[in-house]
Amino acid sequence: MVANCGYLAKLKFPPGHPYAFTEHGALMAANVLKSQWAVKMNLYIIRAFVKLREVFNLNQILEGRLNEIERILLDHDSALRDLYEKIKLLLLPPATVDAIGFDIGIPRLGKIG
Repeated sequence: MVANCGYLAKLKFPPGHPYAFTEHGALMAANVLKSQWAVKMNLYIIRAFVKLREVFNLNQILEGRLNEIERILLDHDSALRDLYEKIKLLLLPPATVDAIGFDIGIPRLGKIG
């Protein structure tokens, strides 16, 4: 009937029936269908939609928390790499070995013997 209206002719309608519906559609079906079995099934479907929304929201919260933890770990990782590079430089042996003690100005003797 809607497709036959002149001003709604530009709307695109799918050629087949839908395979899914929303919780609002289930509620509307529960209002139209008056049998006890139909009402019970529609309430079951609505509860499933509510549970699905709760799980989806929980997943979004967990995803945000995991992203935050990943960011913190990446910050710590870069800080630890910088610290490791600085410590590694301290562990290298010195390039030249200086004599230990005081230089009192006496010339050193060559090899004896």
